[in-house]
Amino acid sequence: MSLDALLQAARADVEGALDRWLPPAAREPRRLHEAMRYAVFAGGKRLRPAIASAACCAVGGTAALAMPAACALEMLHTYSLIHDDLPALDDDDLRRGRPTVHKNFDEATAILAGDALQTHAFEFLVVHVADPLRAVALVRELAVAAGTQGMVGGEMADLEAEGEQPDRASVEWIHERKTAALFSASAAMGGISGGADEAQLTALRQYGVALGLAFQVVDDILDETSDSATLGKSAGKDRAAHKMTYPAAVGLDASRQRATHFAQQAQHALDAWPDRDSVASLVALAEFTVTRIS
Repeated sequence: MSLDALLQAARADVEGALDRWLPPAAREPRRLHEAMRYAVFAGGKRLRPAIASAACCAVGGTAALAMPAACALEMLHTYSLIHDDLPALDDDDLRRGRPTVHKNFDEATAILAGDALQTHAFEFLVVHVADPLRAVALVRELAVAAGTQGMVGGEMADLEAEGEQPDRASVEWIHERKTAALFSASAAMGGISGGADEAQLTALRQYGVALGLAFQVVDDILDETSDSATLGKSAGKDRAAHKMTYPAAVGLDASRQRATHFAQQAQHALDAWPDRDSVASLVALAEFTVTRIS
Protein backbone atom coordinates (compact mmCIF):
# COMPACT_ATOMS: atom_id res chain seq x y z
CA MET A 1 0.00 0.00 0.00
CA SER A 2 1.34 3.45 -0.91
CA LEU A 3 1.77 6.06 1.81
CA ASP A 4 -1.07 8.18 0.40
CA ALA A 5 -3.34 5.15 0.38
CA LEU A 6 -2.33 4.27 3.95
CA LEU A 7 -3.08 7.77 5.22
CA GLN A 8 -6.39 7.97 3.36
CA ALA A 9 -7.47 4.53 4.56
CA ALA A 10 -6.48 5.24 8.16
CA ARG A 11 -8.32 8.55 8.08
CA ALA A 12 -11.48 7.08 6.54
CA ASP A 13 -11.51 4.05 8.86
CA VAL A 14 -10.91 5.94 12.09
CA GLU A 15 -13.37 8.71 11.22
CA GLY A 16 -16.03 6.14 10.37
CA ALA A 17 -15.47 4.30 13.64
CA LEU A 18 -15.45 7.51 15.68
CA ASP A 19 -18.64 8.70 14.01
CA ARG A 20 -20.34 5.42 14.93
CA TRP A 21 -19.16 5.28 18.53
CA LEU A 22 -18.96 8.86 19.76
CA PRO A 23 -22.22 10.06 21.34
CA PRO A 24 -24.45 11.71 18.72
CA ALA A 25 -24.71 15.49 18.86
CA ALA A 26 -28.46 15.22 19.50
CA ARG A 27 -27.95 13.26 22.73
CA GLU A 28 -27.95 15.17 26.01
CA PRO A 29 -25.90 16.99 27.05
CA ARG A 30 -26.07 18.26 23.49
CA ARG A 31 -23.63 21.14 23.77
CA LEU A 32 -20.93 18.86 25.16
CA HIS A 33 -21.42 16.24 22.45
CA GLU A 34 -21.50 18.92 19.74
CA ALA A 35 -18.19 20.29 21.01
CA MET A 36 -16.58 16.85 21.10
CA ARG A 37 -17.61 16.16 17.52
CA TYR A 38 -16.62 19.64 16.40
CA ALA A 39 -13.09 18.98 17.64
CA VAL A 40 -12.76 15.38 16.46
CA PHE A 41 -14.08 15.99 12.95
CA ALA A 42 -12.21 19.23 12.30
CA GLY A 43 -9.81 17.48 9.92
CA GLY A 44 -6.18 16.55 10.48
CA LYS A 45 -3.79 13.99 9.09
CA ARG A 46 -4.79 11.22 11.56
CA LEU A 47 -1.09 10.39 11.71
CA ARG A 48 -1.18 8.56 15.04
CA PRO A 49 -3.90 6.15 13.86
CA ALA A 50 -1.90 5.59 10.66
CA ILE A 51 1.18 4.71 12.72
CA ALA A 52 -0.85 2.28 14.83
CA SER A 53 -2.33 0.65 11.73
CA ALA A 54 1.05 0.32 10.01
CA ALA A 55 2.67 -1.10 13.15
CA CYS A 56 -0.10 -3.64 13.60
CA CYS A 57 0.31 -4.81 10.01
CA ALA A 58 4.10 -4.94 10.46
CA VAL A 59 3.73 -7.64 13.14
CA GLY A 60 1.25 -9.68 11.12
CA GLY A 61 -2.01 -8.07 12.23
CA THR A 62 -4.57 -6.08 10.29
CA ALA A 63 -5.82 -2.50 10.22
CA ALA A 64 -9.09 -3.73 11.74
CA LEU A 65 -7.26 -5.15 14.76
CA ALA A 66 -5.60 -1.76 15.28
CA MET A 67 -8.87 0.20 15.12
CA PRO A 68 -9.60 0.41 18.87
CA ALA A 69 -6.07 1.69 19.47
CA ALA A 70 -6.33 4.10 16.54
CA CYS A 71 -9.60 5.58 17.81
CA ALA A 72 -8.34 5.87 21.37
CA LEU A 73 -5.18 7.63 20.19
CA GLU A 74 -7.13 10.12 18.10
CA MET A 75 -9.55 10.91 20.92
CA LEU A 76 -6.74 11.45 23.38
CA HIS A 77 -4.78 13.54 20.89
CA THR A 78 -7.85 15.68 20.18
CA TYR A 79 -8.39 16.24 23.90
CA SER A 80 -4.80 17.48 24.15
CA LEU A 81 -5.36 19.94 21.31
CA ILE A 82 -8.54 21.33 22.87
CA HIS A 83 -6.81 21.93 26.19
CA ASP A 84 -3.58 23.17 24.59
CA ASP A 85 -5.53 25.93 22.81
CA LEU A 86 -7.14 27.23 26.03
CA PRO A 87 -6.25 30.73 27.28
CA ALA A 88 -4.45 29.29 30.32
CA LEU A 89 -2.10 27.32 28.07
CA ASP A 90 -1.24 28.38 24.49
CA ASP A 91 -4.25 30.69 24.10
CA ASP A 92 -4.93 30.06 20.42
CA ASP A 93 -7.98 31.06 18.39
CA LEU A 94 -7.36 28.82 15.38
CA ARG A 95 -6.99 25.06 14.99
CA ARG A 96 -7.09 23.09 11.73
CA GLY A 97 -8.22 26.22 9.91
CA ARG A 98 -11.25 27.09 12.02
CA PRO A 99 -12.02 28.57 15.46
CA THR A 100 -10.78 26.56 18.42
CA VAL A 101 -13.35 24.84 20.62
CA HIS A 102 -13.30 27.47 23.35
CA LYS A 103 -13.84 30.18 20.72
CA ASN A 104 -16.64 28.38 18.89
CA PHE A 105 -18.38 27.31 22.12
CA ASP A 106 -16.95 28.63 25.38
CA GLU A 107 -14.07 27.91 27.74
CA ALA A 108 -15.98 25.68 30.16
CA THR A 109 -17.42 23.58 27.34
CA ALA A 110 -13.95 23.19 25.82
CA ILE A 111 -12.52 21.94 29.12
CA LEU A 112 -15.32 19.42 29.55
CA ALA A 113 -15.16 18.28 25.90
CA GLY A 114 -11.46 17.57 26.36
CA ASP A 115 -12.13 15.73 29.62
CA ALA A 116 -14.83 13.62 27.96
CA LEU A 117 -12.65 12.66 25.00
CA GLN A 118 -9.84 11.64 27.32
CA THR A 119 -12.07 9.32 29.33
CA HIS A 120 -13.78 7.98 26.18
CA ALA A 121 -10.35 6.98 24.85
CA PHE A 122 -9.81 4.51 27.68
CA GLU A 123 -13.42 3.32 27.66
CA PHE A 124 -13.11 2.59 23.94
CA LEU A 125 -10.14 0.30 24.50
CA VAL A 126 -11.83 -1.64 27.29
CA VAL A 127 -15.09 -2.06 25.37
CA HIS A 128 -13.70 -2.88 21.94
CA VAL A 129 -10.66 -5.09 22.68
CA ALA A 130 -11.90 -8.61 23.33
CA ASP A 131 -8.73 -9.99 24.95
CA PRO A 132 -8.59 -8.63 28.54
CA LEU A 133 -4.80 -8.88 28.80
CA ARG A 134 -4.35 -7.06 25.52
CA ALA A 135 -6.85 -4.38 26.60
CA VAL A 136 -4.93 -3.84 29.84
CA ALA A 137 -1.64 -3.56 27.96
CA LEU A 138 -3.14 -0.97 25.59
CA VAL A 139 -4.65 1.06 28.43
CA ARG A 140 -1.33 1.07 30.28
CA GLU A 141 0.61 2.12 27.18
CA LEU A 142 -1.72 5.04 26.52
CA ALA A 143 -1.92 6.12 30.17
CA VAL A 144 1.86 6.22 30.60
CA ALA A 145 2.31 8.17 27.35
CA ALA A 146 -0.34 10.70 28.37
CA GLY A 147 0.64 11.20 32.01
CA THR A 148 3.18 13.16 34.02
CA GLN A 149 6.12 11.28 32.49
CA GLY A 150 4.68 11.79 29.01
CA MET A 151 2.48 14.33 27.27
CA VAL A 152 1.08 16.19 30.29
CA GLY A 153 4.49 16.36 31.95
CA GLY A 154 5.98 17.68 28.73
CA GLU A 155 3.31 20.36 28.48
CA MET A 156 4.06 21.44 32.05
CA ALA A 157 7.78 21.64 31.33
CA ASP A 158 7.05 23.58 28.14
CA LEU A 159 5.07 26.17 30.11
CA GLU A 160 7.74 26.46 32.80
CA ALA A 161 10.47 26.93 30.19
CA GLU A 162 8.83 29.96 28.54
CA GLY A 163 11.26 32.86 28.61
CA GLU A 164 14.23 30.68 29.58
CA GLN A 165 17.41 30.59 27.50
CA PRO A 166 16.82 27.83 24.90
CA ASP A 167 19.25 24.94 24.69
CA ARG A 168 19.05 21.72 22.70
CA ALA A 169 19.05 19.35 25.67
CA SER A 170 16.09 21.12 27.29
CA VAL A 171 14.19 21.26 24.00
CA GLU A 172 14.65 17.54 23.42
CA TRP A 173 13.60 16.70 26.99
CA ILE A 174 10.33 18.59 26.45
CA HIS A 175 9.72 17.24 22.95
CA GLU A 176 10.32 13.64 24.03
CA ARG A 177 7.45 13.95 26.48
CA LYS A 178 5.13 16.50 24.90
CA THR A 179 5.04 14.87 21.45
CA ALA A 180 7.24 11.79 21.08
CA ALA A 181 5.64 9.86 23.94
CA LEU A 182 2.32 9.62 22.13
CA PHE A 183 4.04 8.72 18.85
CA SER A 184 5.86 5.94 20.67
CA ALA A 185 2.57 4.76 22.17
CA SER A 186 0.97 4.82 18.71
CA ALA A 187 3.58 2.44 17.33
CA ALA A 188 3.58 0.22 20.43
CA MET A 189 -0.23 0.06 20.63
CA GLY A 190 -0.37 -0.99 17.00
CA GLY A 191 2.17 -3.69 17.78
CA ILE A 192 0.27 -4.85 20.88
CA SER A 193 -2.94 -5.01 18.83
CA GLY A 194 -1.26 -7.31 16.34
CA GLY A 195 0.42 -9.57 18.92
CA ALA A 196 3.98 -8.19 18.81
CA ASP A 197 6.71 -9.82 20.86
CA GLU A 198 8.95 -7.83 23.24
CA ALA A 199 11.74 -7.32 20.70
CA GLN A 200 9.27 -5.95 18.18
CA LEU A 201 7.71 -3.65 20.79
CA THR A 202 11.12 -2.30 21.76
CA ALA A 203 11.90 -1.48 18.13
CA LEU A 204 8.46 0.08 17.60
CA ARG A 205 8.81 2.27 20.70
CA GLN A 206 12.25 3.46 19.55
CA TYR A 207 10.84 4.15 16.11
CA GLY A 208 7.95 6.15 17.60
CA VAL A 209 10.16 8.31 19.82
CA ALA A 210 12.44 9.25 16.94
CA LEU A 211 9.48 9.87 14.63
CA GLY A 212 7.81 12.07 17.24
CA LEU A 213 10.97 14.12 17.68
CA ALA A 214 11.26 14.59 13.92
CA PHE A 215 7.61 15.64 13.74
CA GLN A 216 7.94 18.19 16.54
CA VAL A 217 11.14 19.73 15.16
CA VAL A 218 9.35 20.15 11.83
CA ASP A 219 6.41 21.78 13.64
CA ASP A 220 8.85 24.17 15.33
CA ILE A 221 10.33 25.07 11.95
CA LEU A 222 6.94 25.57 10.31
CA ASP A 223 5.84 27.88 13.11
CA GLU A 224 8.76 30.11 12.12
CA THR A 225 8.55 29.82 8.35
CA SER A 226 4.91 29.24 7.39
CA ASP A 227 1.71 31.26 7.68
CA SER A 228 -1.52 30.68 9.55
CA ALA A 229 -3.51 29.82 6.41
CA THR A 230 -1.06 27.06 5.53
CA LEU A 231 -0.67 25.75 9.07
CA GLY A 232 -4.35 25.89 10.00
CA LYS A 233 -3.30 27.43 13.32
CA SER A 234 -1.70 30.69 14.39
CA ALA A 235 1.85 30.98 13.06
CA GLY A 236 4.66 32.69 14.95
CA LYS A 237 3.24 32.00 18.40
CA ASP A 238 6.27 30.05 19.61
CA ARG A 239 8.63 32.98 19.13
CA ALA A 240 6.12 35.45 20.56
CA ALA A 241 5.71 33.33 23.68
CA HIS A 242 9.48 32.73 23.95
CA LYS A 243 8.93 28.97 23.73
CA MET A 244 11.71 26.40 24.07
CA THR A 245 11.93 25.33 20.41
CA TYR A 246 14.59 23.90 18.14
CA PRO A 247 14.93 27.02 15.95
CA ALA A 248 15.27 29.17 19.08
CA ALA A 249 18.00 26.86 20.41
CA VAL A 250 20.06 26.07 17.30
CA GLY A 251 18.64 28.04 14.35
CA LEU A 252 16.65 26.97 11.31
CA ASP A 253 19.40 25.25 9.31
CA ALA A 254 20.53 23.09 12.21
CA SER A 255 16.88 22.35 13.02
CA ARG A 256 16.31 21.04 9.50
CA GLN A 257 19.36 18.80 9.86
CA ARG A 258 18.13 17.56 13.22
CA ALA A 259 14.68 16.74 11.82
CA THR A 260 16.30 14.66 9.09
CA HIS A 261 18.52 12.97 11.68
CA PHE A 262 15.53 11.95 13.80
CA ALA A 263 13.62 10.67 10.75
CA GLN A 264 16.63 8.53 9.85
CA GLN A 265 16.84 7.30 13.44
CA ALA A 266 13.22 6.19 13.18
CA GLN A 267 14.01 4.21 10.04
CA HIS A 268 17.14 2.68 11.59
CA ALA A 269 15.11 1.45 14.58
CA LEU A 270 13.54 -1.01 12.14
CA ASP A 271 16.80 -2.17 10.51
CA ALA A 272 16.75 -5.56 12.23
CA TRP A 273 13.15 -6.29 11.23
CA PRO A 274 13.16 -9.68 9.47
CA ASP A 275 10.58 -8.80 6.83
CA ARG A 276 11.52 -5.43 5.36
CA ASP A 277 8.39 -5.26 3.23
CA SER A 278 6.19 -5.36 6.33
CA VAL A 279 7.70 -2.12 7.70
CA ALA A 280 7.69 -0.23 4.39
CA SER A 281 4.75 1.92 5.49
CA LEU A 282 6.46 2.83 8.76
CA VAL A 283 9.62 3.80 6.86
CA ALA A 284 7.55 5.90 4.45
CA LEU A 285 5.84 7.67 7.35
CA ALA A 286 9.25 8.70 8.67
CA GLU A 287 10.18 10.07 5.27
CA PHE A 288 6.85 11.89 5.03
CA THR A 289 7.44 13.69 8.32
CA VAL A 290 10.35 15.72 6.96
CA THR A 291 8.91 16.32 3.48
CA ARG A 292 6.75 19.01 5.08
CA ILE A 293 9.83 21.28 5.20
CA SER A 294 11.37 20.27 1.85
